[in-house]
Amino acid sequence: MRPQNPPAASRVQPRRPSAWAARWLLAVAGIALLAGALWGAGAWARDRALRDLESQARAAAQLSLTALGHKLDKFRAIPRVLAQDTALGAVLESPTPRALEDLSRRLEALGRELGPSVLYVLDATGWTVSASNWREPDSFVGHDYRFRPYFKDAMDARDAAHFALGVVSHEAGLYLSRRIDGARGPLGVVVLKIGFQDLESAWARSGMPQFVTDDRQVVLLGYPEDWHYRVARPMPPVEAVQVRASLQFGAAPLDPLPLDPMLVDRNLSPAPLLRLTRAAAGLEKGTQVLHVEQPLARMDGWRLHLLKPVSAELARAALAAQALTLLALAALAMAGWWAAQRRRRAMKQRAAQDALEAEVRARTGELRHANERLRAEIDERRRAEARLHEMQDELVQANKLSLLGQVAAGVAHEINQPVGAIRTYADNAGEFLRRGQADRARENLSTIARLTERIGGITQELRAFSRKRAACVGSVELDAALDGALMLAGPRLGRQGVRLEDGRAGRPSPRVRADAMRLEQVFVNLLHNALEALEDTARPRVRLSVERGGGRVRVRIEDNGPGIDPAARERLFTPFFTTRAQGVGLGLVISRDILAEFGGTLEALDVPEGAAFDVGLEAMGDEE
Repeated sequence: MRPQNPPAASRVQPRRPSAWAARWLLAVAGIALLAGALWGAGAWARDRALRDLESQARAAAQLSLTALGHKLDKFRAIPRVLAQDTALGAVLESPTPRALEDLSRRLEALGRELGPSVLYVLDATGWTVSASNWREPDSFVGHDYRFRPYFKDAMDARDAAHFALGVVSHEAGLYLSRRIDGARGPLGVVVLKIGFQDLESAWARSGMPQFVTDDRQVVLLGYPEDWHYRVARPMPPVEAVQVRASLQFGAAPLDPLPLDPMLVDRNLSPAPLLRLTRAAAGLEKGTQVLHVEQPLARMDGWRLHLLKPVSAELARAALAAQALTLLALAALAMAGWWAAQRRRRAMKQRAAQDALEAEVRARTGELRHANERLRAEIDERRRAEARLHEMQDELVQANKLSLLGQVAAGVAHEINQPVGAIRTYADNAGEFLRRGQADRARENLSTIARLTERIGGITQELRAFSRKRAACVGSVELDAALDGALMLAGPRLGRQGVRLEDGRAGRPSPRVRADAMRLEQVFVNLLHNALEALEDTARPRVRLSVERGGGRVRVRIEDNGPGIDPAARERLFTPFFTTRAQGVGLGLVISRDILAEFGGTLEALDVPEGAAFDVGLEAMGDEE
């Protein structure tokens, strides 16, 4: 079967090479820039460190050059002073063994003061006649030095200086000579050989190779010691043969120094870098050294060379600069990234802000309409609250009238008794007047007045209780409100045979913050609720008590009736909830709302027997 073509969805989509190529180019360019920056930082640091090291090397070379100059100045005047000594000239004019021995002793004493040096005297033929080392095995006495340049030059030019390897001692030194003149001509030459072992030891302690070369670039003295009599540049064979024939450096091979020959030429730069071709002076092969040289003004052709190792310092400087550059680039990259992120966030925030502004404009219109609807609802609620207060007042008044209907029978009974008594006393008063007994008639009339006052008090309470008026919150005497409520409920208490236990006896009446008529209405409602609960109770009892404390006054009304069912307790203050067949379920709700208007509370207490209600009121005056 022929293979089917793969479906179009499964075909591999070609990549976009332009995006990948751009990323690769950016990556390569970034790496190249990083490498270039690191290389440039390293080169700059090396150049700066090299300049600092060159200053240090030149300062060290100047110190070494000063020490060498002081040493030469110290010894240069000694041959001149000895050449002018007449006693020395007299010994050369008459060289007896005794005189020559005394001269050697003088030179020996002077040599001990000068340190590592040798003083000796040559006669006019170049023969050594006296020396400071005349007692030592390698004494110069009896040796012929007329072939030495320092003898020839001194005889010709009076003064001479020559550096060479000793023929007898095989120790190198600088020979300073001075011609001794007599009356009839030159008598000989006084020579001072200076050693440089102390100076070379000091240079060795510095850890830097230091050496002195002559005009032929031959190393005369310095550190390291195995560089002595090597050449700083290749010497032509003819010149090398001449130097060896002079025995100035003995049989030294005059090999070149172990330095890179391409960097040795002083004309390349003021302080070129050299590289050791083999280990020397404690330095490893390949170590880079900074070459500093300065001429010695007191010796023609002499130059002091100092080689300062710089490999480690240059590497550290380059590494430190590259590390700082890398840190700077990293910080710059982080700053760029942060700036890009901030710009991106700013763009997002700007877009979000534009969208938010558009949404705010849309929502503003909606809120405007919602505010208008809310204002209308607030106005409607205010009107509803006003209607609610009116309805509450109406309900209070209706409750009062309802209670008045219940109280009417008892009140009528209370009034009927004084009315009947008034009739009787009036008849008796008339009879006493007829008989002329005015005092007895006056007593009956006083009794009639007291009875009418009692009837007036009962009717006055009923009128005040039934009158509808606005609340007037202030300081109210608690006992007055309780007494008014008890007077209204008194007929029913007597009719039902309920025993009243009043716990206020012997106590002053507290003053509370309330409205007198409304507070009396609350107590009337609570008392009538208790009386209704006690209708079928044997030995009914109502207890009234008052407690003070904490700025509050608490009035408790208890009965020993059947109590309140726990399930009904939770809904006791719910409007239109009642446990009586004729009740409307508003008495307790209205009472609690009335108390709340002047900061009072109404609670149903959980007691073991019957029911108990607690009225909390704010104390006024001394009761606070």
